[in-house]
Amino acid sequence: MEGLLNQLPIGLSIAAVLLLIALGLTFTFGQMGVINMAHGEFIMAGAYTAYMLQDWAGAQATAVALPVAFALAGGMGWVLERTAIRHFYGRPLDTLLLTWGVSLVLQQAARDIFGAPNVQVVAPSWLNGRIEVGGTVLPYNRLFILALAIVCVVGIWAYMNRSAQGRRMRAVMQNRELAACSGVATARVDQLTFFIGSGLAGVAGVALTLIGPVGPSLGTYYIVDAFLVVVAGGLGQLRGAVIAAVALGMLNSFAEFWTNASLAKVIVFGAIIAFLQVRPQGMFVLRSRALT
Repeated sequence: MEGLLNQLPIGLSIAAVLLLIALGLTFTFGQMGVINMAHGEFIMAGAYTAYMLQDWAGAQATAVALPVAFALAGGMGWVLERTAIRHFYGRPLDTLLLTWGVSLVLQQAARDIFGAPNVQVVAPSWLNGRIEVGGTVLPYNRLFILALAIVCVVGIWAYMNRSAQGRRMRAVMQNRELAACSGVATARVDQLTFFIGSGLAGVAGVALTLIGPVGPSLGTYYIVDAFLVVVAGGLGQLRGAVIAAVALGMLNSFAEFWTNASLAKVIVFGAIIAFLQVRPQGMFVLRSRALT
């Protein structure tokens, strides 16, 4: 029973990382129909940002890297959208192939710059401890990841519901043509959405340095699970992404406890397939005026 309870913080931290990754995907996929396979490499870029800042910031590299990784990964996403993806809107399969090619290029670039072996980022000393609550051991680093995800979700919710730019984003997601006729600069909204989504991937990369090593293939380990969160939660749905990320993270953690990592993946995939047979549109459906 004690071992089962200790899976709780592991599951929540995995869910938090999946949520950070899926937040960007759910908006770019839901708003622009872009299947961005290079999103995983933006995670990798964020993780390597923390690694590179180690020499300068020392053990505080994680805290320093969060805003830097957001800006760097967001900038990479903005450049990708401006130079390539904007020419393929409305062609999801073409964007899938395009971004997959970009992801391979970025992975090879990381191998050329940092080498193929994994590297380690030293966590701050104030994240090395743990507390025990009711027999459950809660490591500080996993609590930090959970808190980081909560801050990002609250920030995105406030942005979408309390700012003019966020309301324009929601309008474009519901009906791009009607939003454009109403004077919304949809191209500018797309750029900003891509920047924010990619930036969140960079933040997720920094968070991952707290629970494992950094390597050129870091993002590929999480990108498929993140897409599963997006599909299960419903396109463009913030609350759906939150619920789906928690469900998948906890299911994966407890399945690994009872079986092993490979069989746990099979169980998660099976659960998602069974769920989509019942609700192919995901947990929540985006309200749209497209048919009016």
